[in-house]
Amino acid sequence: MNSKEAMKNIPFFNYPALFEQRKDEYLNIVQDVLSRGAYIMQQDLINFENDLAKYLGVKHAIGVADGTMALLISLMAAGIGEGDEVIVPSHTFVASAAAIHHSGAKPVLADCQEDHLIDPNSISKLITSKTKAIMPVQLNGRVADMDAINKIATDHNLIIIEDSCQALGARYKGQFAGTFGLTGTFSFFPAKTLGCFGDGGAVVTNNDKVAEKIKMIRDHGRDPSDGKVKMFGFNSRLDNLQAAILGLKLKYYDEDVGRRRQIAALYHTHLNAVNQILLPPSPGSQVNHFDVFQNYEIEAENRDQLREFLSQSGVGTILQWGGHTIHQYHELNLNSDLKYTEEMTKKFMLLPLHAMLSDKDVVYICQKINEFYDSKNI
Repeated sequence: MNSKEAMKNIPFFNYPALFEQRKDEYLNIVQDVLSRGAYIMQQDLINFENDLAKYLGVKHAIGVADGTMALLISLMAAGIGEGDEVIVPSHTFVASAAAIHHSGAKPVLADCQEDHLIDPNSISKLITSKTKAIMPVQLNGRVADMDAINKIATDHNLIIIEDSCQALGARYKGQFAGTFGLTGTFSFFPAKTLGCFGDGGAVVTNNDKVAEKIKMIRDHGRDPSDGKVKMFGFNSRLDNLQAAILGLKLKYYDEDVGRRRQIAALYHTHLNAVNQILLPPSPGSQVNHFDVFQNYEIEAENRDQLREFLSQSGVGTILQWGGHTIHQYHELNLNSDLKYTEEMTKKFMLLPLHAMLSDKDVVYICQKINEFYDSKNI
């Protein structure tokens, strides 16, 4: 068999397969919800919120339009605004910083460390008299060093707003991402570990007063108890049909996470000996962490050549955030002296990782990576 015949076609993410995975069940949900005319703020949303809260062990889960609004509403409900500073990693989607900006506060960018998550030492150096909150981003399905971050927050009387949009189900010392701070936020973008068929998000909290504010802000400032407008808010409600779909997918969630961890372990087995690559920690290798592997982000020597070689071999890869972290968007005029993040962006890339990948797909990808570095002899 020649190389052309053997070449696979493995896209970075297979969006059509999301629907095909449980097609009949999704169609039944669509027919049920639409036949009831249950479009906005209906029982399906309440059921999903209750199920999500139970899964995470929190008092309140509140569905909102998307992960960005989850962050913005959280900041507003926490009283963060004009004149405040919020520390957030540069290695995150721009939405994290944008939510801070739109709340009226200023995003202050922190460096990351070898696991690509926010560096507590960097946080400590950035605190000023204006610092009001820390926004750790639980990136790629892994939770940051929350012991260190909680200590910093306690010592300086800071609020923690967690961006856990990539980490539903991830745990640090047994505690779920999104449950360490005043609020935790999640995104249900289709490619997320728990994704709907459009945009969606949620905020979780154990604070009753904050939960009341979030419910008002997401629904035009209306108080759910009497329907009266008591503040300016947004139209940021999680669509009821999407909530029904998410409710179904949540039932399979642990199964899907288990598959992601199997794939990550397979990557580690076949790539661990490649000296030119820095891999994420393998599943189970660190007792304090349970990672759900939203992404499989590596650092690779000769990255651009590797990506081109994989593309020619039928394997799709991407650079997270289009290859740029927030401090590299110079038009935003934010702080930029972030040494590890700066160097990391020259090497970072994402390999395919989702529950629809087969073992053969993963082995093929690894074979091609090994072939690339063997041919380079570097």
